[in-house]
Amino acid sequence: MKLDLYTERLHLRPLTEDDLDLALEMFTDERVMRYGGGASTPAEIKAQMPLVTRRSDGGCIGVWCVIDRTTQEKIGSAALTPMPIEENDTNWDLLLNDCIPLAEIEIGYFYKTSVWGKGIATEAASRLLQFAFEDSPLDVVVACFEPENHASKNVLKKIGLRYESTRFAYGEIDAVYAITKQQWLDQQESG
Repeated sequence: MKLDLYTERLHLRPLTEDDLDLALEMFTDERVMRYGGGASTPAEIKAQMPLVTRRSDGGCIGVWCVIDRTTQEKIGSAALTPMPIEENDTNWDLLLNDCIPLAEIEIGYFYKTSVWGKGIATEAASRLLQFAFEDSPLDVVVACFEPENHASKNVLKKIGLRYESTRFAYGEIDAVYAITKQQWLDQQESG
């Protein structure tokens, strides 16, 4: 299975520990992490890199590094990971080799502020959703976001996710959006 994904402007490849530079730049930035649990310290980020680079289900579930194809600059990350329920962060221990985690799979993303407002998040998330439904065994993808994060809500709506319910996620009550494989296929047909 090919885990390197391409769009007109982007290259998505599996995140590795060599992407520590990107992680440090994004996850220590309060603006980037405003709706993502707050900024982390460099020591916390370095300690988490072996966990956040784990993959499961033959690599289908995990985090991708998003790279600008023209400049080759690492500009963000996009992910298909288990959505936490009681915890306030992904349970990376659920990513085990060739198994699909026993949890709903969530699409998520973080980007450097320099690329905000340029359609990068929508382009990458759309490609990752295509991968999820064409190349992986997933039948549904979910997402949730903080109510004030209108930009993320707009990205999810643009790629076809719709409000499903309000329920417990990330240790609190959240609005959960979802799309099934059939809904995604129907959208592709209607163009």
